[in-house]
Amino acid sequence: MAKLDETLTMLKDLTDAKGIPGNEKEVREVMKKYIAPYSDEVFTDGLGSLIAVKKGKADGPKIMVAGHLDEVGFMVTQIDDKGFLRFQTVGGWWSQVMLAQRVTVVTRKGDITGVIGSKPPHILPAEARKKPVEIKDMFIDIGASSREEAQEWGVRPGDMVVPYFEFTVMNNEKVLLAKAWDNRIGCAIAIDVLKQLKDTEHPNVVYGVGTVQEEVGLRGAKTSAFKIQPDIGFGVDVGVAGDTPGVTEKEAMGKMGKGPQIILYDASMVSHKGLRDFVTDVADELNIPYQFDSMAGGGTDSGSIHMTANGVPALSITIATRYIHSHAAMLHRDDYENAVKLIVEVIKRLDRETVNKITFD
Repeated sequence: MAKLDETLTMLKDLTDAKGIPGNEKEVREVMKKYIAPYSDEVFTDGLGSLIAVKKGKADGPKIMVAGHLDEVGFMVTQIDDKGFLRFQTVGGWWSQVMLAQRVTVVTRKGDITGVIGSKPPHILPAEARKKPVEIKDMFIDIGASSREEAQEWGVRPGDMVVPYFEFTVMNNEKVLLAKAWDNRIGCAIAIDVLKQLKDTEHPNVVYGVGTVQEEVGLRGAKTSAFKIQPDIGFGVDVGVAGDTPGVTEKEAMGKMGKGPQIILYDASMVSHKGLRDFVTDVADELNIPYQFDSMAGGGTDSGSIHMTANGVPALSITIATRYIHSHAAMLHRDDYENAVKLIVEVIKRLDRETVNKITFD
């Protein structure tokens, strides 16, 4: 594996951390470690979202940059008498990417390795073999011989189960493979935005946020935005990469390595036109590459942020990512670095007058 530089080490620490919705503590601690040196204050809201504050001009507008801490995973719901675990998906899963995949069951006594199993195809009728196995018919095998043994190992209903995958730098060292890019890359962007602003004057107060429970309904963005009351909000997340075989541009426009995606529309919101135009004007001025995309389904934290209090101009800026909501997703480092650069340059220009113009024009 390629030698990890400072940025890659942070990305590895973030993606290796385990945290499904409602169980984000480990990820929050990693993000806190990396963002605290660039913050004036770090705290959490009542649901567990991490909020780091970087003060430029104290009475300037409040700018929120939010990635989410949680990843899609599973939760143990019951242990059968033979020691197999039944589970609930937490976040969206496609059954075809789950079978025979290694997982980690996180218990009070420590981590336990498991594998997702189902009835073997060899004993299925021919017709059944042609159909995908339904999630309700899958189980997790931890090698236990009985319910009592599984319980002795510390397994209890409610324990989180996390996909297992090692952070990997590909042969093209700009291409990175890991679990949980959705959305540890957003957390990394929030960290790096505050890092880039460390010794810089900016006419506002910036909030770098790691939200909880995005994958089950944008919940942490709702509580953290209520706490912050931002004037401008950016949801930073992954987007769909439409550059793999069989995908047409009509289905997905995004391509890895072609710049951050400016989301025009998704199921959670219509992007704020004034903010969208302002961001793309800055990108054009500085020759920062970007691409437009829209998604009929899905949403990001911006969907909650923009409806806070009496309304917040918000925009989702995403990284084109292949194979999201599976054990291993892939993205391009240039897109990540250009997203950071773009958001930093936008923030430097968001003084009170500009924010008022964006909001009320």
